[in-house]
Amino acid sequence: MATKDSKKNPQDLTVEQKLKTLFQLQTMLSKIDEIKTLRGELPLEVQDLEDEIAGLTTRIERLKSEVSELKTAIAGKKVEIEAAKASVDKYREQQDNVRNNREYDFLSKEIEFQTLEIELCEKRIKEFSEQEAEKSKEVEKSNATLEERKKDLEVKKGELEEIVSETKQEEERLRDKAKDLETKIEPRLLQSFKRIRKNSRNGLGIVYVQRDACGGCFNKIPPQRQLDIRSRKKIIVCEYCGRIMIDPELAGVTSGQKDDSVKEKTTRRRKAATTEA
Repeated sequence: MATKDSKKNPQDLTVEQKLKTLFQLQTMLSKIDEIKTLRGELPLEVQDLEDEIAGLTTRIERLKSEVSELKTAIAGKKVEIEAAKASVDKYREQQDNVRNNREYDFLSKEIEFQTLEIELCEKRIKEFSEQEAEKSKEVEKSNATLEERKKDLEVKKGELEEIVSETKQEEERLRDKAKDLETKIEPRLLQSFKRIRKNSRNGLGIVYVQRDACGGCFNKIPPQRQLDIRSRKKIIVCEYCGRIMIDPELAGVTSGQKDDSVKEKTTRRRKAATTEA
């Protein structure tokens, strides 16, 4: 009989079968969420470290490029200084052979100009050298930070791989079951369920009624609506939180389990309220 049901077109399933399949899917997805919670913030920490390392690497490359450009600029200014000095020597030699004051004054101005050029180049060399030293220090500092981050990443990756290796097989089994269940749910209902689940803080898209209240937001459900839920003739959503609701029996929850669940969730809500206060 189970084989026949599994081959049924999702559209041909009764509302009760749809709700039961949906709740089974929710159970699988919640277990996968628990595994993700077990991993904690490690995946995000690994991603953050990888992003930081990529940023540091880019920064170091940029700084090295700027240092190289400054060295080239310094070398260029030194060449300009040598050229200016050669011009000064040439003009001074020419001054010894001038025929009139006008030529002498012209050469004097050229010598003065080249001397100023030398002074300007020396000033630029000093500025460029200070910038080069500063950026070189930044490269060293960034390299040290990069090495630290790489070590941190190695440790975090090791921790993550260890947890993943412990839970990978179980997660794959759950994912396969979830995929199989999804094929048994009509696309529109599945899409609505996923949307509700995504918007839900605790990741629950379908909940069972607990003590005449929604198992998601704990708002009271009117008697007639409770009757509709128990009849399993149509899909009922909570008018407050939008979650799909089913009766506990369909979810396979016994009376004792219901009481324990309500006590646990009530305690959590009280603790949360105390913390917020």
